[in-house]
Amino acid sequence: MSGHSKWSNIKHKKGKADAQKGKIFTKLGRELLIAARACGGDVNDFRLKIAIENAKAQNLPNENIQRAIQKGAGGTEGATYEELRYEGYGPGGVAIMIDILTDNRNRTAGEVRHIFSKNGGNMGETGCVGWMFEDKGQLRILREGLKITEDDLMMIALDAGAEDFESDEEGFVVLTSPPDMEAVRQTLIDQKITIEESVLSPIPQNSIEITDPDQARKIVNLMNKLEDHDDIQGVYSNFELAEGLNW
Repeated sequence: MSGHSKWSNIKHKKGKADAQKGKIFTKLGRELLIAARACGGDVNDFRLKIAIENAKAQNLPNENIQRAIQKGAGGTEGATYEELRYEGYGPGGVAIMIDILTDNRNRTAGEVRHIFSKNGGNMGETGCVGWMFEDKGQLRILREGLKITEDDLMMIALDAGAEDFESDEEGFVVLTSPPDMEAVRQTLIDQKITIEESVLSPIPQNSIEITDPDQARKIVNLMNKLEDHDDIQGVYSNFELAEGLNW
């Protein structure tokens, strides 16, 4: 899982810029709508609870959050979104998984295939790279404002049932099995530890180290192009940028 934190850090920085442009707000709103529709608007539902917390962490206005929940709980108003997972390959054969929320699967499939082909990759069949990944809960915590040491944070997380603990320059990622995610998350909250983002998403079981700067630029460019698509909720890959790589 060592490649996770490096790409997570790239995405995290990009996410801040996207929030300023409003792109992340659209994606957060869609997740709120889907989560609310699935549970009928029950704010105690785990998925909806996580969606609300992630939206608040990105400063999505409360009225936008409530509007999305009400729209989703209503069930019939507005577009009907479908959840899909696409798979493919990037430059150098790196594996890519994509989570989709779309109201038109044919349009989205064509657009995503076009992004792959224009950026050195290709979209594959279902299952072509899925076997390389395993779904994990991921809890992101920033260094800024953390009132305990990294070692203490790691021990709290592991004692609560976390499987792994990663760090990068901005913060930490606590990795859990899907069934243990809520228990670990709640333990951290009880310890007054602020969780900036909680997600359940694919993590590569093994990673490919990228040492060539040109290839690194091509891979990251493809990942960014995919993330910029309005229907794409998350992009995951098995590459790891080599330490000190100037790309």
